[in-house]
Amino acid sequence: MSFGETPITLVGNLTDDPELKFTEAGAALARFTIAVTPRSFDRTSNQWKDGTTAFYRCAAWRSLAEHVAESLGKGSRVVAMGRMRQHDWTTDQGEKRSMLAVEIEDIGASVRFTTVQINGKRPAVGGAADPWNTGDNRPAPGDEPPF
Repeated sequence: MSFGETPITLVGNLTDDPELKFTEAGAALARFTIAVTPRSFDRTSNQWKDGTTAFYRCAAWRSLAEHVAESLGKGSRVVAMGRMRQHDWTTDQGEKRSMLAVEIEDIGASVRFTTVQINGKRPAVGGAADPWNTGDNRPAPGDEPPF
């Protein structure tokens, strides 16, 4: 992120299936809304109470957009991080309008209340792609683990 941008993390549910479109240049764009409802515990009634739901319009670009459209749907609980963006425009009638939206940098399914299965490739660990791999994984003589 650049200096002066407003980072945001959202934990909530998709209100509908992501809408996938492509720009004239061929870049994928997924648009979707995340509903976020705060919850607090009321000690006097001994119950959880929902606060006011906030709805955040979101956009994801390129391969992230395609992954979102293929992986997530209406009701999916997600954890998303991105940055707030203000969009200004003028209507055909000459009225000035603006809106805030979240440009998503990363998003994933929340596993707090459910399980998910990852179908993609996992990054190589310990192989040639691992920058910490020295090629010799044997412990040095007398080098015992501390436990």
